Amino acid sequence: METIYFISFNSTHHTIRLEKILNECNIYLRTIPTPREVTSSCGLSIVFKEEDMEIVKEKIKEFGIDYFGIFKIEKNNDGKRILTKLC
Repeated sequence: METIYFISFNSTHHTIRLEKILNECNIYLRTIPTPREVTSSCGLSIVFKEEDMEIVKEKIKEFGIDYFGIFKIEKNNDGKRILTKLC
């Protein structure tokens, strides 16, 4: 089963801001179009590794990042995508 963790935002400004902050902390990330399973006012999301979850949450709080939610998408062997909102 393939699993990705990502954060969706309420504005592109906050996506770019957190991307810069996490890059400065040497956190692996990818900016992607927000998955269609998520409804959000911003079309961009940031994918990150599960082991970086706590630092991502810490930086969101520290810098006052406005976000829609942190999610996990699991893709099972049949190709079905299962969305879970983590916070």
